[in-house]
Amino acid sequence: MQHHPQARIHRMFELTEPIATATFSEVANEAFLAVGMRNYWDGYFAGRAAPLGLAPAEVVHAVFYNFADGEVARHIPWVWGKITPQEAITVREQGSAAALRQLIGELAGSPGLARAADLATRAGLSAPAEGRPLYAGLRALDVPEEPVARLWHAATLLREHRGDGHNAALVAHGIGGTEAHVLMAVSLGMRAEEFGRIHHLPKARLTAVVDGLRDRGLVDAAGGFTDAGREIKQRIEALTDELAAPAYDVLSPDELDELAAELEPIAAAASASDH
Repeated sequence: MQHHPQARIHRMFELTEPIATATFSEVANEAFLAVGMRNYWDGYFAGRAAPLGLAPAEVVHAVFYNFADGEVARHIPWVWGKITPQEAITVREQGSAAALRQLIGELAGSPGLARAADLATRAGLSAPAEGRPLYAGLRALDVPEEPVARLWHAATLLREHRGDGHNAALVAHGIGGTEAHVLMAVSLGMRAEEFGRIHHLPKARLTAVVDGLRDRGLVDAAGGFTDAGREIKQRIEALTDELAAPAYDVLSPDELDELAAELEPIAAAASASDH
């Protein structure tokens, strides 16, 4: 068993995130619209929840953790009247691979990408699944053969493994989904109502969440972090990295270095155009 330093684990997150999030781009969205989805969020929920099967909205809401009450139910189970989870998995994989291919250009055919896909897949399939429902669902799927699709799939496994661990860290620190977004906004120096993921929520709901964080001594009167608030945010981030680390234990330090080196140009290309 290798135990890689936290900074290396966080770096892997930075390198795999832009590859996994090709899923949320226009190319992949178009693929979902083409099979009867009404809008971006239908495709988002169908694709991301598909590994859970026909789980009810309440379960998807619990697993995804950070959506406001009622948001999931606008899409699940409606989407399953148009498409099966298995079809959604296929649409998502093909759309995401096409999106990634478009972003990275000639890197798509490189030996470095194929090597990165192999190493990332080894890591992505090796982590413990207990207590990680979304990761467990994804890990039960077939791994694509084609290298770009395989790299996307591996990055998604690693992303959702990390995400399930992040949710566990939030639960352990008593931070709910909307509160997590408010803390993110505060850390970026923004007011909660300006932050993209939650700006659409009713003012009264956001005010109640901010007031709750203020009552707990995490946010000050001006809406910025207290020392305690900053500390809890840092603790959650550190624990998230720690809980993500077991996925990489299967790789030697040299293999992890090699994976990082191969991912650098791919991640840079995938980040270059904003999804």
